Amino acid sequence: TEHDVVVVGAGSGKDGGRGREADDAPTEVQVDVQRHPNRTRRGGRGSGIWKGWRTGTGSGRCTDLRCRWMSSGIPTEHDVVVVGAGPGGYVGAIKAGQLGLKVACVEGRGALGGTCLNVGCIPSKALLNASHKFEDAKKHFASFGVVCGDVKLDLEAMMKKKESAVSGLTKGIEGLFKKNKVDYVHGWGKITGPNQVTVAKSDGTQEIMNAKNIVIATGSEVTPLPGVEIDEEKIVSSTGALSLKQVPKKLVIIGGGIIGLEMGSVWGRLGAEVQVLEYAKNIVPSMDGETRKAMERVLKKQGFKIKTQTKVTGATVTPNGVKLTVEPAAGGAAEEMEADVVLVATGRRPNTAGLGLEEMGIETDRAGRVVVDMATFQTKIPSIRAIGDAIAGPMLAHKAEEDGVACMETIAGKNGHVNYGTVPSIMYTHPEVAWVGLTEEQCKEKGLEYKTGKFAMMANSRARTNDEPDGMVKFISDKKTDKILGVHMVGVNAGELIAEVVFAMEYGASTEDVARTCHGHPTLSEAVKEAAMATYDKPIHM
Repeated sequence: TEHDVVVVGAGSGKDGGRGREADDAPTEVQVDVQRHPNRTRRGGRGSGIWKGWRTGTGSGRCTDLRCRWMSSGIPTEHDVVVVGAGPGGYVGAIKAGQLGLKVACVEGRGALGGTCLNVGCIPSKALLNASHKFEDAKKHFASFGVVCGDVKLDLEAMMKKKESAVSGLTKGIEGLFKKNKVDYVHGWGKITGPNQVTVAKSDGTQEIMNAKNIVIATGSEVTPLPGVEIDEEKIVSSTGALSLKQVPKKLVIIGGGIIGLEMGSVWGRLGAEVQVLEYAKNIVPSMDGETRKAMERVLKKQGFKIKTQTKVTGATVTPNGVKLTVEPAAGGAAEEMEADVVLVATGRRPNTAGLGLEEMGIETDRAGRVVVDMATFQTKIPSIRAIGDAIAGPMLAHKAEEDGVACMETIAGKNGHVNYGTVPSIMYTHPEVAWVGLTEEQCKEKGLEYKTGKFAMMANSRARTNDEPDGMVKFISDKKTDKILGVHMVGVNAGELIAEVVFAMEYGASTEDVARTCHGHPTLSEAVKEAAMATYDKPIHM
């Protein structure tokens, strides 16, 4: 709101009503008053924002005027306002604070961390870890001489453990915000100007925030499937699948991607029969073909039933569960399938509804992603940027984090950069699958001359000793230069092992560089070394 005069203090004005100059009262209240653009200031002291110290002498003296402004709806000023506090948003906000920028992060969920921390990456990994321990105790411990007797599932306790992990991490982000001077604004943000965000708060009030830069970091949401209405009880999204109150006898998963296979692993270990229905020719289409076949064999051995090239056209909730109507993806006779619970895991889409993009004229592509300059993250309005799942690229938390850091570096005048060719993908099944760079199929499509090298985990001493022999490591390199083009792994801790080759690829390494690097013995990482040796020369242990 605009005023001709703002009086700070409601005292009698015994100092003659003039107040004291800044040097006379260095420990009192700081006042930031922005002049209306259509008004002039008497006294010729310049234009724009006037900053100085003033005091009042009565009982109405304010000791934290900025906080009063925050609650009253008067515009606040920031270098950056980030809309969304998922991995991209909160990491970006923290980085902005570290770079010395005045930054605020707007989040309406009530907890920081976005989908990833609250209903995605973190709770799913908690359940994957817990369910794996349960299955080990029930099926595998005895072979190691650990006899547990009658192993029972306490699902309620398992869920509490998951929630404890989530709660601890969200509170940790709040602590990092305070440490790095990030203003945490509770509410849902909408862009209402090139330099303005209006925040709708839970109490019905609004707060107007002015910023030199606005960053859209609103993440993604579940893509709806026509004919299948999610109720988060019998027909669930990944969110509902994280909080089932009992283990379903039969779980049907629509979508054979990473999320579906991870959640199928959780409930399969706990006793559910798992059926996967995938529209495409293969599960996890982005995975290297040879790696996929190796993992699919393992999943089927674990009890997964996988049906590809299948389309789900309808779902009806019944007293006993859900009745699905399915048919071949290419067309054909329909059939019915029953399940206790159906998980819809058909992918995710950018979460940009209600942000004010259309009103601002900000362009989106056919997939709903905000169109930006990938070097600067700027939209067609230079002061508005977007990162993470809201823009092109893999919908991965770690990719969003890199976007967040690079975006803030560009705002601060530095050289932020993300190499999207070295963003790894990880599927946290057991064993894990991890990959980075080009698949063999992509190399063929590009007409590249390449060579491959493979090493089976069965030949790795640590994997054999731990009775975890499933999997392989595969390198793809340029046939002439030996530069690494892609690496694909199936195996225990593949998600950790992939970091070594991501680093190698970031610096343009060859497979010989990796092969000639000494790896500790006995370790799973020796499989990486041996696969690199197999690519440029020959492995030792196979």
